[in-house]
Amino acid sequence: MLSYILRRIAYALPITLGVTIICFSLIHLAPGDPLSAVLPDNAGPDMREQIKIAYGFDKPLPVQYLLWLKNVATGDFGLSIQSRRPVVSEVLPAACNTAYLALAAVLIGFPFGILMGAVAGYTVGGWIDRAVTSVAVTGVSVPHYWLGMVLVVIFAVNLGALPAMGMGPGGQSSYAFDWAHLRHLVLPAITLAVIPAGIIARSVRATVADIRRRDFVGTLQAKGIGEGRVLYHVAKNAGPTILAVAGLQFAQLLGGSILVETVFSWPGTGFLLNTAIFTRDLPILQGTILVLSIFFVFINLVVDVLQTFLDPRIKRA
Repeated sequence: MLSYILRRIAYALPITLGVTIICFSLIHLAPGDPLSAVLPDNAGPDMREQIKIAYGFDKPLPVQYLLWLKNVATGDFGLSIQSRRPVVSEVLPAACNTAYLALAAVLIGFPFGILMGAVAGYTVGGWIDRAVTSVAVTGVSVPHYWLGMVLVVIFAVNLGALPAMGMGPGGQSSYAFDWAHLRHLVLPAITLAVIPAGIIARSVRATVADIRRRDFVGTLQAKGIGEGRVLYHVAKNAGPTILAVAGLQFAQLLGGSILVETVFSWPGTGFLLNTAIFTRDLPILQGTILVLSIFFVFINLVVDVLQTFLDPRIKRA
């Protein structure tokens, strides 16, 4: 087991390095000049050159990458072009806010999706299966931003029951678990949970239906084993697949919430990315994308390791 874990970690290191190369390259190959966001209209060539030197934009891209990678390895992501603050001081709080929202979406969407998929997998071809499949397909097809705006119109504008934006009263960012703060979490969490719930429901339904058709299930039933025990064996065999899909969806929740956070003005990485894109704040863009990418690689590594505990045959592959 330990050798398998070390091997998976060794595989993750070059992937992480590749992520840093892609992150740095895509940001710098994008059209536009990041200096135009901070330079005044009447800035002369001397001022422009000083700013370029201060941010290291005067060096060749390979040199910029190596210097950037060296600084990142020590926790220095540079300074924001707009706020002149360290990138870490802006990215890490935003990442925590996004993780808070993603965990709330997980608690709403994952159990609901697993339950729907399991019920549909046990009633293949029946009306329950068709109803669950229709709900799952609708959930996957609904755009995040559209659903978010609809929920805002219904519950915030028409009913006035829930707030439409912010993370807490007065726009403060905190993790208090009283209703005054949690009510700000309800609409964005539901909006973010719909698509992963639909994806997980479809995956669980297909997995459970496939396992129930296998010979060992018929053998267990022929021996007179109770349905509860059969369900345990079905769930045990479906566990690795469900874990892989759930882990991937959680990673995507961390990195794919830009539109939801923009709609609800949630101060997370998505909202920060949206602001950085429009202001051409390259250090913020690089730092945010890199942190999200490393999260994605880390979560996949954790899922790979956890799968071996559910199915020891995986570590032999």
